[in-house]
Amino acid sequence: MMRILDRYILVKFLTTFVFVVGILVSIVLIITFSERNESFIKNEVPARLIIEYFLTYAPYIANLITPITVFIATVFVTSKLASHTEIIAILSGGVSYPRMLRPFFFGSVIIAITSFVFTGWVIPEANKFRVAFEQAYFGQEFNFSERDVHFKVSPTTYAYIASYDSRRDIAFRFTLEEIKGTDVEWKFTARQVKWDSLQQGWEASDWTLRKFLPMGEDYKYGKNNDTLLKINMKPSDFGNLNSFEQTLTLNELDQYIADLKMKGADNIPIYVIEKYVRYMSPFSAIILTFIGVILSSRKTRGGVGFQIALGFMIAFIYIILFIAAKSNAEAGSTNPLLAVWIPNIIFSIIGVLLYRFVPK
Repeated sequence: MMRILDRYILVKFLTTFVFVVGILVSIVLIITFSERNESFIKNEVPARLIIEYFLTYAPYIANLITPITVFIATVFVTSKLASHTEIIAILSGGVSYPRMLRPFFFGSVIIAITSFVFTGWVIPEANKFRVAFEQAYFGQEFNFSERDVHFKVSPTTYAYIASYDSRRDIAFRFTLEEIKGTDVEWKFTARQVKWDSLQQGWEASDWTLRKFLPMGEDYKYGKNNDTLLKINMKPSDFGNLNSFEQTLTLNELDQYIADLKMKGADNIPIYVIEKYVRYMSPFSAIILTFIGVILSSRKTRGGVGFQIALGFMIAFIYIILFIAAKSNAEAGSTNPLLAVWIPNIIFSIIGVLLYRFVPK
C-alpha cells in the first residue's frame, strides 16, 4: 500500500516541478525575446543563432530558478493533499510523519542530482555559446585596459607586459624571467610579442636574451618574428572574463583555479566561490522541499493560494540571502566556503525548528 502511495506522491511531485519549471522558463524566455528583439534586428542576427541562443539560455534560467520552482511544487502538491484531507487519512492509517516525507525526499534527491549534473557540466557547455553570444551582440566592444601586468607562467618563470592589444593579440614591452631562489637564471625581453594561432605560440620582435652564468653572461638578440615562445600564456588570459566562470565545467574550473594559483592571480576567489556554489546549490532542493512539506501539510483557511504565495516569499528570501552571502564572499569579508553555505545552514535550522512543532 505504501509503495503505491510513495509512487503516487513522487510522480505528482516531480511532474508538478517540471510543469512549474516549464511555465516560468517560458515566461522568462518570452520577456527576454521581447526585450532583445530590437538588438536582434539591429545586429541582423540570423534566426538560427537566435534559436540556439534561447536553447542554451533555457537550461541556465531553469537552474537559476530551481529554489523557487522546487518550493512551489512542494507547497502546491502538499497543500492539495492537505485540502483533500489525504494527509490526515495517511497519518490516521498508522503511517508516521517521517515515513510520509520519504517520497518527497526521494523526489528532492532526484532533482538535486539532476541539478548537480546540469550545473557541473551541461549548463557550462551551453554557457560557452550563450556568454559569447551576449558579449558579441549585447555587450560593448572589449579591449584589455590593464597596464603593467605581472604573473607566473610556471613555478619559476615570471612574465611582465606593459600593455596588451586584445584586438590584434599583441603584448607590448614583454619580459620573461627565470628565477630560482634569489637568482635570476635568464631574462628575455621583446618590444612586442604577437600570438600565432597556427603555431599556438608568441612571435617575438626586437628581442634580447641574457643568460647569467657563473663566469659571465651570454647575450643574444633578434629582430622580426624569428623566435616563437610557447609558454603558459594565451590570448584568452587577456579576454573578456565577464561571466567566464559560468562557462567552465567542474573539471575545467578545478584546472583553471590551479592555473590561477600558479600564476599568482588576484581574482581566484571568484572561481573558488563558483565551485563551492555548484556543490552547495543541489542541497537547496532537499532543504526547501523539507520545509515546504512541513509548512503546507496542514489544512489552512487561506487555502492553496495563500500557501503558494508563502512559498514564493520564502523562496525569494532564500535567493536574496544567497545573493547577499555570495557578494560578501566575493568582497572578501566572509570565508567563501562558509558564505555560500550560510543560506542552507539557516534554512536547515528553520526546517528542524518547524519540524519540532508540526502536528504529527
